[in-house]
Amino acid sequence: MLVVYRFAVTEGETESFSRDAEDALAALASCGGYVRGGLGRALDDFDADDAVWMLWSEWDDVGSYRRSLSNFQVKMATPLLSRALPEASGFEVLAECAPGGRPRRTDSDREADPESARREAAR
Repeated sequence: MLVVYRFAVTEGETESFSRDAEDALAALASCGGYVRGGLGRALDDFDADDAVWMLWSEWDDVGSYRRSLSNFQVKMATPLLSRALPEASGFEVLAECAPGGRPRRTDSDREADPESARREAAR
């Protein structure tokens, strides 16, 4: 599972934002199921006022990521995470490709019947 948070950050916020984002990344990295993650800034600047930054993480599965959100250190990073742009952030990986290789598809973990998944989650 891949999680991508994007942020609009002004030049004046760059230092404090990157420090807070690194703290959030460290908190996520301390959780079970975390594979790897990173912090980056967009190379292209379409808005003179804000730069687009991205905090990404890869997880063993969606359950590991969701459990990490209840971790105390991750909760302490919530003010930063709540600044993320309002868009989808969790993605299931459906194909991977090693350098020089061919893409390898993986099956979806999504439930074919969303209502059934909601009932199961409510248990």
